[in-house]
Amino acid sequence: MLIVYFAGFATAIYTLAPAPEGETARFSANGASSEQFDSKEFVQSFNTGMHKCLAFGKEAAERTAKLVKEKLKEMRDA
Repeated sequence: MLIVYFAGFATAIYTLAPAPEGETARFSANGASSEQFDSKEFVQSFNTGMHKCLAFGKEAAERTAKLVKEKLKEMRDA
């Protein structure tokens, strides 16, 4: 659920971020960009980003599990 939340948040930031100076997007009447969309490049970029996100989440979960185990051990010893 967090992945979906952060993906939506990242999409909102990307959509609302100002375009680099000197570049303007050209839109057609239906709202689509007139520039060629490279779906293979997008898929590869998205795939790489998702793998990074999943790796970060896995690492955070492992650190959290380790911390919880340490705290439980401290509570048992006390």
